[in-house]
Amino acid sequence: MNRIFLTTLLAVGLAGGAAQAQTINQRRANQQKRIAEGARSGELTNKEIARLEAEEARLTKMLREDKKDGAGLSARERAKIQKQLDKISRDITKQKHDLQKKAK
Repeated sequence: MNRIFLTTLLAVGLAGGAAQAQTINQRRANQQKRIAEGARSGELTNKEIARLEAEEARLTKMLREDKKDGAGLSARERAKIQKQLDKISRDITKQKHDLQKKAK
């Protein structure tokens, strides 16, 4: 009985970590799509695109550093990454709606 409970608990815990990683990857892909869409539509200037891409690069570096130990992401690391993703998302929205247009 205890063995079944522990196995189930372990499986749920591992699946939860994988689900979180997928959420991070999905958010990053969505943000890249929003940046590309803003570039295509002219809502983002070249300078804004470069700034947003630099933020994405910093996030990639942060992820790489956090995953270095091979143990996956801790809850604290996930929270830090989610917070950075929130900031990038706000920045994308702000830049896309600031009424600056790319010169054609």
